[in-house]
Amino acid sequence: MGRHFGNLARVRHVITYSLSPFEQKAFANYFSKGIPNVWRRFTSSFFKVAPPMTLMYLTYSWGNSVHKQSKRKNPADYENEE
Repeated sequence: MGRHFGNLARVRHVITYSLSPFEQKAFANYFSKGIPNVWRRFTSSFFKVAPPMTLMYLTYSWGNSVHKQSKRKNPADYENEE
């Protein structure tokens, strides 16, 4: 067809703008807006995520300890052996 991948269709009345990555600021507003935004998002989701994760961890550790105890031999069964 002779057309390149970026020019497969002709779109009219659409204007796109782009900025070169060399002209953008890599860490614009990093300390003034970025860190407070991360803190706000962390505190808003912490109380939704932490309680179920804590409950699941406690359940998992309890299950492992019960499993280990059930696999142990009972010493009272072997008291009278010679």
